[in-house]
Amino acid sequence: MFILKKETREVLVTAFALFSLFFGAGNLILPPLLGNKSGDMWWLVTLGFCASAVLIPIMGIMAHAKLQGTIFDFGKKVSPTFSLVYSLLIYAISISLPSPRTAAVTHEMAIQPFFDSPPLLTSIIYFSLVFVFVINRSQILNILGKLLTPAIILILFLIIGTALFSYDFTFSETVFHNPLSEGILEGYQTFDAIGAVVVGGVIIISINLKKKEATYEEKKILIRRSGWLAGLSLFLIYAGLIVTGAIMHGEFTADISRTALLSGISTKTLGGTANLFLSILVSLACFTTAVGIVTGTADFIKYRFHDSQPVYLTTAILGCILGIVMGQFNVGYIIAVALPALMFIYPITIVLILLNIVPDKYASEKVFRAVVITTIIFSIPDFLGSIGFTETLSNVQFFIPLSPYSLGWVLPAGIVFIITNLLHKKKS
Repeated sequence: MFILKKETREVLVTAFALFSLFFGAGNLILPPLLGNKSGDMWWLVTLGFCASAVLIPIMGIMAHAKLQGTIFDFGKKVSPTFSLVYSLLIYAISISLPSPRTAAVTHEMAIQPFFDSPPLLTSIIYFSLVFVFVINRSQILNILGKLLTPAIILILFLIIGTALFSYDFTFSETVFHNPLSEGILEGYQTFDAIGAVVVGGVIIISINLKKKEATYEEKKILIRRSGWLAGLSLFLIYAGLIVTGAIMHGEFTADISRTALLSGISTKTLGGTANLFLSILVSLACFTTAVGIVTGTADFIKYRFHDSQPVYLTTAILGCILGIVMGQFNVGYIIAVALPALMFIYPITIVLILLNIVPDKYASEKVFRAVVITTIIFSIPDFLGSIGFTETLSNVQFFIPLSPYSLGWVLPAGIVFIITNLLHKKKS
């Protein structure tokens, strides 16, 4: 009988936990359409998408391993006030966008194809059930989540494998002007960097409880190995779905929605029964995600108000009402609405993750403040551009490198990081 070594088992178990953390069912709808539009540039789009949807989130886990804290600790070096405002913004975005999106995905994949019912009804029933589970804090969903992820992964690998062996590797011409930046920005929509910052600490706490006798370095090695293994798995699935969307471009119309494309690919590769099974699994996985987001938000607000149970209840109610209001819209609309918020908060999140990874001697409080302030300032044109002020800002964007690609914050933040460290070194 083949028995894994204890260390290997621990790495695999932790890697699976990390994978489950990032593998939101809503994320599955993003790569196929991205691949469908990327055409012959699918590989460049994949690199961009995985940079923001895999590499940065895994780095967020590495930062948690170093901090051994919560989301509040990520921005403390800027100031406690900033950290609190940042945390509140993150939770507000989470219950307003990715949480309702899970209801929209459920409606479009599991309800709409079979029942002639309005999305508002789905949203009301969906978040009423979410509220029940948030209040009761049942462990059923945790157990269910551990079973759902392997099942979805198995179906996805079957879909990808069938597509790769059944279709010719012929590609259409890409519709993207800059495939790399398009991939990066679409990766924002996974919300995985935010997920790493918000709930990554849960993984760290779990490791600390299970390995009380382990040293700091032993835990760090475990997290690093598990993180890269989880990242590799995510990369394979995302890349597989992108190339699948690219080689099956001729099977679908150009205006197909994200959810319809995923369902269509599933049906054409594995048949209608498999597609029905995938729809049910994705819907259940979406539900566990929504419960997790609302519960996490209510817990955070409750903690800020001295563990007040009425505050927890009020936050849960507001979170579910927001879910009903936003969840009745289609997935494409929610993704479009999310873009401005992500254009502002994601650069800050990425910078905080990177600053918390670098050695402390390069990440003093002054460096944190200077880099974060610079990132905020140079994210404003990208944010305004995402809400329709592109022509007004064209002169400004001309002077900011990468701004036409909505990445205007990258070089200024990097330059300020170097300059601030050089000045700090001279003074010391």
